[in-house]
Amino acid sequence: MSTTRERLRTIIVEDHGAIARLVAERIATLVRNRQAEGRKLVLGLATGSTPIGVYSELVRLHREQQLSLANVVTFNLDEYWPMRPDDLQSYHRFMREHLFDHVDIPPDQIHLPDGTVPRERIERAARDYEAAIVQAGGIDFQLLGIGKTGHVGFNEPGSGRASRTRLVTLDLITRREAAADFFGEENVPMEAVTMGVATILEAREIVILATGEHKAPIVRRAVEGAVDVEVAATFLQEHPSTTFYLDRAAAADLTRVATPWLVDEVDWTVELAVRAVIWLSERTRKAILKLTHSDYAQGQLSSLVARHGSAGAVNGLVFNALGGKIRGRSKLPRGERIICFSPHPDDDVISMGGMLRKLVENGNEITVAYMTSGNIAVFDHDVRRYVDVLERLARERGGEAGGAADLSGRIRHFLASKRPGEVDTPEVQDVKRIIREAEAVSGIETLGLGAGNARFLNLPFYRTGTVRKEEVGPADVAVVRGLLREIRPSLVFVAGDLSDPHGTHRQCKEAIDQALETPRPEVWLYRGAWQEWSVADATWLVPLSQEELRRKIQAIFKHQSQKDSAPFPGIDEREFWQRVETRNKETAALLDRLGLAEYFAMEAYVVA
Repeated sequence: MSTTRERLRTIIVEDHGAIARLVAERIATLVRNRQAEGRKLVLGLATGSTPIGVYSELVRLHREQQLSLANVVTFNLDEYWPMRPDDLQSYHRFMREHLFDHVDIPPDQIHLPDGTVPRERIERAARDYEAAIVQAGGIDFQLLGIGKTGHVGFNEPGSGRASRTRLVTLDLITRREAAADFFGEENVPMEAVTMGVATILEAREIVILATGEHKAPIVRRAVEGAVDVEVAATFLQEHPSTTFYLDRAAAADLTRVATPWLVDEVDWTVELAVRAVIWLSERTRKAILKLTHSDYAQGQLSSLVARHGSAGAVNGLVFNALGGKIRGRSKLPRGERIICFSPHPDDDVISMGGMLRKLVENGNEITVAYMTSGNIAVFDHDVRRYVDVLERLARERGGEAGGAADLSGRIRHFLASKRPGEVDTPEVQDVKRIIREAEAVSGIETLGLGAGNARFLNLPFYRTGTVRKEEVGPADVAVVRGLLREIRPSLVFVAGDLSDPHGTHRQCKEAIDQALETPRPEVWLYRGAWQEWSVADATWLVPLSQEELRRKIQAIFKHQSQKDSAPFPGIDEREFWQRVETRNKETAALLDRLGLAEYFAMEAYVVA
């Protein structure tokens, strides 16, 4: 496919795992080449969720293939300021946990910006950091991620081409993105120390990574847009050896992916024709059956008309294809064994509350499997409220409820002295888990299910008490596989939106993918908490009546700990029920604009 609109070398791979293997192997090759030459390799390293896979793969190569990194010198991009090296959110700690503690890089060859330097000494420390890079011979290979503002490192909008290592003020969007790590935006530092744009561009080779649907808009801006001081990543277009690695989700807005007929000759499959005609209908503001040959010609779609003989033939093909995606209750499963896997204890009702209600009405045997406890997403004030209820109940009964009083006392004592971002005690984590479990049961009761339909898997990878989780391992897969063998479902629903702030959806899907055995049940992917499947991408579109959408929203309301102000809302400030209402109605409204039947709301699903 033509890449003529892309100003950076861009490689699209199947998923983030493939990216990690490709980039880690490139680094390993550079390491071995320098070892053969008897020289050191200087690496520029990044933090965040995207490069974790690269570091995991390097650790695997070190353990299983005896890759030595003893000849590697590292310089990290940035660090929050102020920030102590051992703080939970420190990039010093991040790098130790994900790479440095597991490989043989000598400690004196590891460099990170110091988040403890007094403000009056920061400029001197920044100059020293630049000098250390020069003394090491310059950076050979720089690894980057990209933020939603287009920042690389912490080079926020307005960072100049000539900028060097310095203290910067963090953009509001950047701080919101980081809020999950700090248990609230108010706890995110206002400033950070970062390498500058000029420092990054002096690297001999640069690799930048992006994964997930939420990165698609800024990826297109960075790759296809003009160089702009407001989007630091665009400066990479001026570098002679930069490669952008994307998974398919992050690449979705690139012209060659979103509208490939605008840049090259295409093979007109039905799926591509549907996407093109939806695009043309929205562009011309005409219903599909009203599109003319002239409309197709102006939209550079004459080849599609030629393929089918006339505009009317194309219109009919796409109109019927879209109509065939619509599945009301009568076309949904009946009398089947079904598992809905919910990464957190509210993804089920947020993303497929309407579907669950229809499946209940159709007499299916449904299990809702909550994969993680979701306990880090409960505010401390909710814990105090439940402790208060417990204490009041004890007093009303004329005395103390035995060990419950001791428990409430310990919890109150811990919460009173808890520092922002501090890991909860096991007792507090348990209380938060139980809060989420009770809310989950209440939510599915609204849809006609009960406690007997809920299974709380509490997968091990999640049980860190922090936003950063362990890698999905054999123990997680074994739990999921055990449930699949027990229920033996014919259909499973899996979260297919990979843009949640802390990556739990992605990890849960990995565990399910590894646990599924032959013969595989049919797998439907849902979205909703962060975005919805497009009408073009959806396999099935499930209509919801006004009453069904109202019931779905009522089920979401049962998750009171996530109501009004969720701990991890992402960039979107709306409550989850508001997002759901807008997205489900907009999906139906789009079908109406395209000239199909008018529905009140719709959920969308993709058959994997």
